Amino acid sequence: MRKAAISLLLVSAVVTGCAGAQHSPASAERQEPGTARQLTDAEQLRISDAQQRLIGGCMRRQGFEFWETERLSLAKSRTLGYVLDDVDWARTYGYGSRLQAEEAVARAANPNLAYRKRLPEQRRTAYDEALDGGIDAPSISVEIPGGGGTVRKRLGGCVAESEKKLYGDPREWFRAEKVSGHLRSLYVPKVLADRRFSAALEVWSRCMKRAGYDYEDPGASRQAAVARSDRVAEPGVFEAEKKLAVADATCAREADLRPIGEERESHYLDQLRDRYGEALDTYTRLQHRALDLARKIVGPRA
Repeated sequence: MRKAAISLLLVSAVVTGCAGAQHSPASAERQEPGTARQLTDAEQLRISDAQQRLIGGCMRRQGFEFWETERLSLAKSRTLGYVLDDVDWARTYGYGSRLQAEEAVARAANPNLAYRKRLPEQRRTAYDEALDGGIDAPSISVEIPGGGGTVRKRLGGCVAESEKKLYGDPREWFRAEKVSGHLRSLYVPKVLADRRFSAALEVWSRCMKRAGYDYEDPGASRQAAVARSDRVAEPGVFEAEKKLAVADATCAREADLRPIGEERESHYLDQLRDRYGEALDTYTRLQHRALDLARKIVGPRA
């Protein structure tokens, strides 16, 4: 959710997790856990907010101050995948470059970073140990599907405590999350090479040409905007980005790019279930477990 193809693999799968997921019907929020459906953006944000709340409470019990990340609106928190087909959102935010710039500023101004920096060295070490166990915390490693190497993570402190409350077993969650997430490198190339999806991309490209843009796919269009993102504060640059994004979203709708991409994605992901089905099922099950608890901790974003 192309120099396009490679770069967007790092962002999301072809279509799942794309813009618009958080606008799923409210009934999706009430669906029973244990189903095969993926969570909406809104539901994943609620889990993230709940984890922040849990970490904050844990850190304060350890004698430290902690500030939760600002809860942005659903519109501003949107995850952009390969397909952007929300014309209204594109008309307001373009490809989200200004939102990304705001996010970068917010990260740099994170009060937790400033607070940690002000602590004496010994107290700073204690802070790190309280947060994630510090440098001596036990770690877990997972082999990435498709020969992608190994990822590691510390398991300790308030982060591990929050994951234990949400997911039950932080180790089981880490393995399932990393395996499931990295399956994209195995099935996304097949989606991009699929005849039905390629035909939809051709429809999209022809539509874009009628709008005055010559791009082969949404990834190339997005990259053109990213190349100018360092100048997004300039009104003319941002207006051009919004115009391009609106054309992209309009053509995605004309080509039925999202529904075709989602169907093809499901098809090729199902082909991996013989080997990775357990990890996929565990990932979904633990996400729904976390969502159930998150609903008791924080409210949904508006």
